[in-house]
Amino acid sequence: MQELTAVSLPPGPPFEQHFSVQQTAKLWGFGVDIVRRIFEHEEGVVRISHPETLHKRRYTTLRIPESILRRVHRKLSLTRGKPI
Repeated sequence: MQELTAVSLPPGPPFEQHFSVQQTAKLWGFGVDIVRRIFEHEEGVVRISHPETLHKRRYTTLRIPESILRRVHRKLSLTRGKPI
């Protein structure tokens, strides 16, 4: 019988931790709708769309890589010299 060995994944967005909209909202203390709006068009976010059917509405699932989460947080944290 073969023994399983640990696999080392290369660094980068495809192999890093991904967060759901709900997890991100909880981490940042925002509402789910706001987080969805922030990330819905952000490059690098994984989008899985499910088409509308007779009895179900269309919806899109988002998964946000940790590096994208950090980048957007930095971008949102910059005040550019303006009062918040």
